[in-house]
Amino acid sequence: MWKLATIGLALATPVAAHAQATYTNPILYADYSDPDVIRVGRDYFMVASSFHFSPGIPVLKSRDLVHWTIIGHVLPKLPFGPLYDMPGPHTLTDKISKPIGGTKYASGVWAPSIRHHAGKFWVYWATPDEGVFMSTATDPTGPWTAPVAVIAKAGLEDPCPFWDADGSAWLVHGKVGAGPLILHRMRPDGAGVLDEGKVIAEDKEKLPVLEGPKLYKRNGYYYIWAPIGGVGTGPQAVGRARDISGPYEWRVVLEPGTTPVQGPHQGGYVETPSGEGWFAHFNSTGAFGRIVHLQPVHWIDDWPLVGQPVPDKQSGQPVLRYRMPDTGAAPITDRLQDSDEFSARVLGLQWSWNHNPADSAWSLAQRPGWLRLTALPAEHLVTARNTLTQILQGPRVRITTRFDVGRMTEGQRAGLSLFGVRPSWIGVVRSAGVNHITVASEGEEHLGPRLAGATIVFAAEVGEGQTVQYSYSLDGGQSFVQFGPPLWLARFSWWKGSRPSIFTFTRGPAAAGAVDIDWFRVAHGNP
Repeated sequence: MWKLATIGLALATPVAAHAQATYTNPILYADYSDPDVIRVGRDYFMVASSFHFSPGIPVLKSRDLVHWTIIGHVLPKLPFGPLYDMPGPHTLTDKISKPIGGTKYASGVWAPSIRHHAGKFWVYWATPDEGVFMSTATDPTGPWTAPVAVIAKAGLEDPCPFWDADGSAWLVHGKVGAGPLILHRMRPDGAGVLDEGKVIAEDKEKLPVLEGPKLYKRNGYYYIWAPIGGVGTGPQAVGRARDISGPYEWRVVLEPGTTPVQGPHQGGYVETPSGEGWFAHFNSTGAFGRIVHLQPVHWIDDWPLVGQPVPDKQSGQPVLRYRMPDTGAAPITDRLQDSDEFSARVLGLQWSWNHNPADSAWSLAQRPGWLRLTALPAEHLVTARNTLTQILQGPRVRITTRFDVGRMTEGQRAGLSLFGVRPSWIGVVRSAGVNHITVASEGEEHLGPRLAGATIVFAAEVGEGQTVQYSYSLDGGQSFVQFGPPLWLARFSWWKGSRPSIFTFTRGPAAAGAVDIDWFRVAHGNP
């Protein structure tokens, strides 16, 4: 039996009972890659990479470091260049007026850092083709200021700011391709750097694939937490120095060990009001993307040991189950959002468009209680504009969504997808004046039965083996018919995992049709 989503759910019990409770990793079986975490008062805030999806840079909140909910985004849209609008042949021309199109897959926001300083929240990030940017807010739910170009230069990644006790400001970042780490003096207002930067860490043998630095100060030492070894199997390293400019001595503090968590690295360190240390990091998990784990941190001789101690080593290995953090907060009922009835005036915070949307081609107001998507021209799903996506929450999930296809026109496609490189989908194709239920995989469409009515419910059942089984219902969701064999999820691609998506696009010269979506519902658990 399917049950409603329970990721992040917790019963409201007294704090004393909560202190004896445990959590199980991952804390977020969802692709919040390159997470960074801070505490402000008793609240915790997380940001993560969002790449080419819009709005950009999700902001999450927690009271206990385990259960999280989305509270906003830093970037309403991606303002870095016209290709983030996914232009087609009629919306962008070059200097000699030739129609061009394009995308910015895998570009956009890389590895943001979040800090709280001088009464404001600050988020820094890099786009690999445009530079390092910054935005601030007094309230993490927004509004956030328009992005400021801190360094207008391509080829940089993973920036992290730091304001020292003497009033000086600093920025550390890497270079695309991983390493070296470069430290700049920064303007106190955080809006620019004051020098060309100094290389403070580079050792291709001992620190291979060095990236994702986070800068902290504790007990008179400066610390740089940085992953090494690559996304799939790398450990987490920490550098320590008495002077912020170095020299830094380095130590591996977390590695896979004997656990199934084979790439435990890149994230943020945070301390609770009681002084406990915790490290939130990702682990790459194929089509589910880079999901978030939480590790305890113990300090020994001013070095962090992360996770479960390993005998005769200075490093730890990931914990799979551990006691809840001592945050002083009772468990909360907030959880990651997913289902949407489309009854509000705005989209739920779980949604992101593939690139910036064309706002004239979608609406929650034209048919109240429904989301209307108007088809724009494209040859394939990966070049279609206004594909609406959200992060897949694993490891087992069933997604259903109800479509009204009565406004479709010739050549139009619409449906439910697990989106990424080589996506699959179930939907409706209108051809020769007839609507056909269709399954597609890696661009190859398989037309099925004719759809006589206007409404249909699509379903996608995702398994822990990273496959999806599509089905459809003609009686409002009471019974379903499987269509096609189980398919592999869209693979880990463009630095992101496979994403549940709803879409429409059209081939050919016909006038743009539309589809209306009544609801999108997500259930987690075992069938």
